[in-house]
Amino acid sequence: MNYYQVGKIINTHGIRGEVRVLSTSDFTDERFMPGNSLYLFDKGSLVKEVVVKTHRKHKQFDLLSFEKLEDINLIEGFKGFDIKISEDQQQDLEDGSYYYHQIIGLDAVTLDGEKIGKISEILAPGANDVWVVNRKGKKELLLPVIDDVIKKVDLEQGMVVVDLLEGLDD
Repeated sequence: MNYYQVGKIINTHGIRGEVRVLSTSDFTDERFMPGNSLYLFDKGSLVKEVVVKTHRKHKQFDLLSFEKLEDINLIEGFKGFDIKISEDQQQDLEDGSYYYHQIIGLDAVTLDGEKIGKISEILAPGANDVWVVNRKGKKELLLPVIDDVIKKVDLEQGMVVVDLLEGLDD
């Protein structure tokens, strides 16, 4: 079964077993809904399946507690663990929307078909996402995910066609 990351446990919060989570999901309210199953991974290995007991927002973090783990001593060992969902927990997206795992690893190519590099990461700093492209012998290229720059996403061909507007590749 495939699993996809939706967050990372950054720290504990209080003594009642809450954890501070840095979310990597656009659907936090659905992902972290009480009663949902999540999977904790350490260094790429599945460690434990947990069931969400509570979820609330606090500053830039999501605070979660899990059923049968309502004590800081039971949860402290999970600091730094990745939180994932199973493939069958993913929802269908509307056309033109993609999961991060579908984008990361795609080749970025220009309108002329010239390969720029591979998308290695997605940043979500504000109004739109930014795709980080690793390039050989050059520094990373940051591509804002806007219609003027991202012209086509072709999952079957494993590539994204981009228009390198003036100033993007400086």
